[in-house]
Amino acid sequence: MNIKAYIIISCMAFSLWSCDDFLDLEPISEETTATAYDSYSQIEAALTGTYESFQSDAYVWNNILFQDVRSDNHYAGGDNAEIFEIDFLNISATNSKVYQSWSNIYNAILKANIVLKKVDDVHDVLLTEERRQQIKGEAYFLRAYHYYNLVNLWGGVPLILTATTSTKASDVNIERSSAERVYEQILADLDTSISLLPDTYGDEASINKARATTGAANALAAKACAQKPSPNYAKALEYIAAVEASEANYELIDYNYLFDGNHHNNAESILEIQYLGGDEGNWGPQMLLPPSVSGDTWRKFITPSHDLVNAFEAEGDDIRMNATLLFEEINDWVDEYWGNAMGTSIPFAYKWKNAMGWASTDRQYILRYGDIVLLKAEVLNETGKLSEAVSEVNRIRARVNLNPLTSDKTSSKETLRLAILNERRLELAQEGQRWDDLLRYGTVTETMNNLTEIDLRDNQAIEYNMTDAKKLLPIPQQELDRNTALDPNPSN
Repeated sequence: MNIKAYIIISCMAFSLWSCDDFLDLEPISEETTATAYDSYSQIEAALTGTYESFQSDAYVWNNILFQDVRSDNHYAGGDNAEIFEIDFLNISATNSKVYQSWSNIYNAILKANIVLKKVDDVHDVLLTEERRQQIKGEAYFLRAYHYYNLVNLWGGVPLILTATTSTKASDVNIERSSAERVYEQILADLDTSISLLPDTYGDEASINKARATTGAANALAAKACAQKPSPNYAKALEYIAAVEASEANYELIDYNYLFDGNHHNNAESILEIQYLGGDEGNWGPQMLLPPSVSGDTWRKFITPSHDLVNAFEAEGDDIRMNATLLFEEINDWVDEYWGNAMGTSIPFAYKWKNAMGWASTDRQYILRYGDIVLLKAEVLNETGKLSEAVSEVNRIRARVNLNPLTSDKTSSKETLRLAILNERRLELAQEGQRWDDLLRYGTVTETMNNLTEIDLRDNQAIEYNMTDAKKLLPIPQQELDRNTALDPNPSN
């Protein structure tokens, strides 16, 4: 049972009004009337609208562009000039994808802020105090998740923690907080969330994986502790221990099951987007899958890189490669990296398996346990517990039939750090993690400038010219024009 279905059933059970009227409630991006949140069903609708922000472009598509295409995992495909900007690390402040993600994420934050503002004013006998506290916990988690993505993409950003309809300049022109301050708020929100949320909402996985839980909040807090400018590895380990102690009983499962489209809401999933198809479908797979799967013949918008394929092949990692990539001979377009001729076999991104005419039921993980296991290995290594770190990496390798790490990769913190980074790449490709990983490890400039990718049209290597200024996205020009208190990021 997914979160929307859960709310439909609640609506039927309580018969407060017609379900059609309830489900047609506009997404909550601004306050509409003074009485818009008087009932239990209305505040649940507002919360549902907050979760539905995960279906915005920022999380369906742009996260892959800014994490995988911007890094060494994928090339831009298709003919979209703005995606080529991302691929070649020449991203302009007027790139519509930059503004789209900024506005989508801030809109999601506003939704969470409205829920937090209104939930205590709902005096409906159907809203129990237990559920009120859970709603708060979910909203705090969602706000933290969105700020986590904002700060990783742009660095310090304006912290907006209240919902307001004011148009006064003093209320809408807000300065950037430092990245450290944003992370402080993320962790404060997550600690509050942890105190309010349950491990599970019962026995129904499609509810437990659709909504924030203590497992989700602890997992995100661990990631934030490692990602922030001054990492707190000891605290990260505490949060990871809480994930592993959760009554949700997270565990690693068969890697193929994670991405076959048939094992939704599985034991490894901590939180995932609940695509149902139709109006609640995922349009991302149509953008990626080859003609034999998608049923169309136009060039797809991202292509796995030679460097990524080489990384899989160097490890003999057939299971994860075959789950992540699908090679197909193409006669409908020419790919300038994979043969530059009709009939060339080229790889396609394949972690989504079903296109379904722009309305796929393929899910996207917001958080999964495999990521947390590798994060645990990373944090253990950074705190000098190398043997324990190796054990965690080898758990991940064993489930895809790879041998344990060799001694040359485990002999020092430095060599093990690189092995863990490589393992994360193979494990999490196309899941919107790579750029963050490279930044956290401090290797993004070296990685991109040492990357050798040949454009076969002229047999010239691509010059990425990576600099420190390119680590963060430019602040959208539209937002700089609107908010006079906002400072731009350094120019590329």
